[in-house]
Amino acid sequence: MKFSAKFSLIFLFILLLGFVGLRIESKAVGVTAVAAGSDQFVYLPFVIRQSNEPVPFGPVHTGDGTYYGATGAGNCLFDPSPQNLMVAAMNHVDYNNSAICGAYIQVDGPQGSVMVRIVDQCPGCPEGDVDLSVEAFALIAPLSAGRVPISWQLVSPPLDGPIVYHFKDGSNQWWTAVQIRNHRNPILKLEYLNGSGNFQEVPRVDYNYFVKTDGMGEGPYTFRVTDILGNVLVDSGIPHVENGNVSGSGQFPPP
Repeated sequence: MKFSAKFSLIFLFILLLGFVGLRIESKAVGVTAVAAGSDQFVYLPFVIRQSNEPVPFGPVHTGDGTYYGATGAGNCLFDPSPQNLMVAAMNHVDYNNSAICGAYIQVDGPQGSVMVRIVDQCPGCPEGDVDLSVEAFALIAPLSAGRVPISWQLVSPPLDGPIVYHFKDGSNQWWTAVQIRNHRNPILKLEYLNGSGNFQEVPRVDYNYFVKTDGMGEGPYTFRVTDILGNVLVDSGIPHVENGNVSGSGQFPPP
């Protein structure tokens, strides 16, 4: 391209900014150009958001923090995670029929903060309370305290890899139970493409599986997963693997 053509394109771009103002934002880089008159422009600097940091969102909750001998397993029916015990059990109200399972929260205590993954339910805990692993509690208060005031909020952390579909042991074409794992945002719903060519929502049970009591057929399946922020992932060709994992093709974006 000749210099004159490049200059013309640049001029037209600047002229467009002057008439309508342009705001471009992304999770990584944002830039804003603001018209300041018929022949003057004010350009604001680039705004950088670190994409490798957890992003907090939603309301801030308050309650008490306690601790228990967590393994990573629990009411959410995830596998034990001895390599990572930054986990917690949620009170029965905020557990919300397992809707909080797999979510990450940032817990602030008297002497520090910690990010934990929800893997269990604490039936005896009042609303707002969180029962943390011993290892997580030790980062916000001395273990000798036993119970401390806390605040907590959902966070969306960067994760390696896409979401994962886990089929429960005993799952089959006549009774199909699917769990979503490795999701950076809480899951709102799971749908599958039925024999009529329509997406059908699958009920969620309190042990953190989406269960179709009369089955989804032999598969492979097409799933549509929606997080609580309204983001949608669609995966096709997912085979049924009893008591096994199948990776999806993507991960949810941060808020």
